[in-house]
Amino acid sequence: MKASKNDNGLHSPNSVPEKSVLSDPDEHLSLHRGLKARQVSMITLGGSLGTGLIIGSGTALVRGGPLGLWFGYSFMGFICYLVMIALGEMGAYLPHKKGFAGYATRYVDPAFGFALGYNYLFKYFVQTTNNVNAAGAVVQYWTLSVPIEVWMLFCINLLGIRVFGEFEFWFCSIKVVALVGLILMGLIIDLGGNPQHDRIGFRYWDPPYGPLGYYLINEVHNKKLSQFLGFWSTLTTALFSYIGTELIGVTVGETQNPRKNVPKAIKRMFFRIVVFYIGGTFVISLTTLFVANSSKAGAAASPFVVATTLVGVRVINHVINAVVLIFVLSASNSDLYIGSRRSPRIFAKVNKRGVPWPALVLNTLVCFLTFLNASSSSSIAFGWFSNLIACFGAITWMCISYTHIAFMRALKAQGIDRNSLPYKAPLQPFGSWFALCFTGLVLTFNGFSTFLPFVSSSFITSYISIPIFVVLWVGYKVYFRTSTIPASEADLFTGKKEIDDEEEEFVAREKLKGPRSRLQRIWDEL
Repeated sequence: MKASKNDNGLHSPNSVPEKSVLSDPDEHLSLHRGLKARQVSMITLGGSLGTGLIIGSGTALVRGGPLGLWFGYSFMGFICYLVMIALGEMGAYLPHKKGFAGYATRYVDPAFGFALGYNYLFKYFVQTTNNVNAAGAVVQYWTLSVPIEVWMLFCINLLGIRVFGEFEFWFCSIKVVALVGLILMGLIIDLGGNPQHDRIGFRYWDPPYGPLGYYLINEVHNKKLSQFLGFWSTLTTALFSYIGTELIGVTVGETQNPRKNVPKAIKRMFFRIVVFYIGGTFVISLTTLFVANSSKAGAAASPFVVATTLVGVRVINHVINAVVLIFVLSASNSDLYIGSRRSPRIFAKVNKRGVPWPALVLNTLVCFLTFLNASSSSSIAFGWFSNLIACFGAITWMCISYTHIAFMRALKAQGIDRNSLPYKAPLQPFGSWFALCFTGLVLTFNGFSTFLPFVSSSFITSYISIPIFVVLWVGYKVYFRTSTIPASEADLFTGKKEIDDEEEEFVAREKLKGPRSRLQRIWDEL
C-alpha cells in the first residue's frame, strides 16, 4: 500500500500521492510570504525568550549553583546553535511552507516525517498551555483574587502574517530591551551600585554559596554526586529554555527572500544566544543566592527579583513582574502562531489574510488544559508542562539533526557541492552528530530525579513523549509499508525551481523600488 502524505508528514486521506511533499499546497491552504528578516530573527528569539530564562533559571540556580547555572546554559546554547545552523542550511536551500517535518519526509522516511510533525504539534499544544498557566502565576504575584484560569481566555486575533510579524517584532523588541535592562541592572548591583553600596563581585561563587549546588543530597548521600546531579539538571532546564528557537524552520515558509534572510536570521540568533542567555545567566550567578522557595509565583520566582531584594531595591519587583507578563504573553503569541502552522491538513484552510483559522481555533481550545492547575498549584503544573516541553523539544532537535545528516549524505551521493548552497552550516557533519547524540543523552536522563524517590506524575511527563513518537513512527511505517530513503534517491530538486523563480521575482520587485536610504538599510538590519 503506497503512503499518502501531506507536506508536513501528517497523513491525510485527501492527500495526493503523486504530489511532491515539498510542493506548495493549493491556494486555499497556502500560507503567505510576508515576514522580513528582522521579523523572522526577532520572532525566533521571542519564541524562546520566556519563562525558561526569566523564571526557570531560578530552579537551575537552586540545583546547580552559580557555576552550574552558567555553564549549563552556555553548553546547551552551543547545542542549540548546532541545531539552528543545520536547520538553516536545509531551510535556505529549500525554504518550504511546511518546515522541517517536510524535510524529514523527503530525506529520511515518510514515517519519520509523520512522527516528527505530530511530535512538534503536541509540543506546541503543551507549550501554549504552559505559558497561559505561567501568565496566571505572574498575576498571582499581585493578587490572588483573580482566578488564574481566566488567563487562558486571552484574545486571539486572526491577523494576517504581515500584521502578526510587525506586532510580534515590537512585542519581542520590548522583551529584548527589558532583558538588556535587567542584565545591566544586575551588573550595576554586582559592582556596588545598590542601596547598600555592597560590591558583590564573585562572592556567591565561593563556598558556602558556590560554585556548585547540592541537588538531592539527602537521597544520594554523596556531595560529589550531588553536585554532578545538580549540574546535569541545569541542562534539562536550559534545554527547556532554548526550545522554540527551531521555529525558524517553520517561518521560512512565510519569509520574504528566504535564501538571504534565513542565513541572516541564523547568524543573529547566535549573537543573541550569547548576549541574552549566556550573559543573563552569568549576571544571575553573580547577584543571586540560591532561591529558597522555588514554588513562588511570578516575579517572586525570578532570580532577578531575588537579586534586587537581597540588596534592598524596592518597587522594581513590580516592574519586573510586568516584564515577566510581557515575556509570557509574547511567547504565547508565538506559540499559537507556530502551533496553528503545524496542525493536521484538515485544519489547514486559510482565510484571505493567509491565516489557518481552524488550526488557530484548535490550538486555542487546547489551552483549556490550564484547568489542570485548578487541582494542583501553578508551580506543580508548570513543572509538568516543562517536562513535557523539554521531552518533545529534545526529540524535535534530534530529528532535525538526523534529517540534516541525511540531507548532507544525499548531497554527497548526488554530487552536489555544499559550497554551492545558499548557506553552508559550519562544523559539519560533526556538529549535527554531536547535537544528535548529546541531546539524546539529555533526553534519556531527563527524568532521573523522578526515581529519587519515584514520583509517577513527574516520570510520566518526563518520558511520555518517547513512546508517543515511537508509536507514531512505527505505526505509520508498518501500516503504509514505508522504507528509509536511500541517499542517492532523496529528492533534492522538486519544488526548487519554483522557489528560485519566486526569489528572482522578489529581488526584481525590490530593485524597481530604487535604492534604499541609510535609515531604511539600518532598519532592515535590526
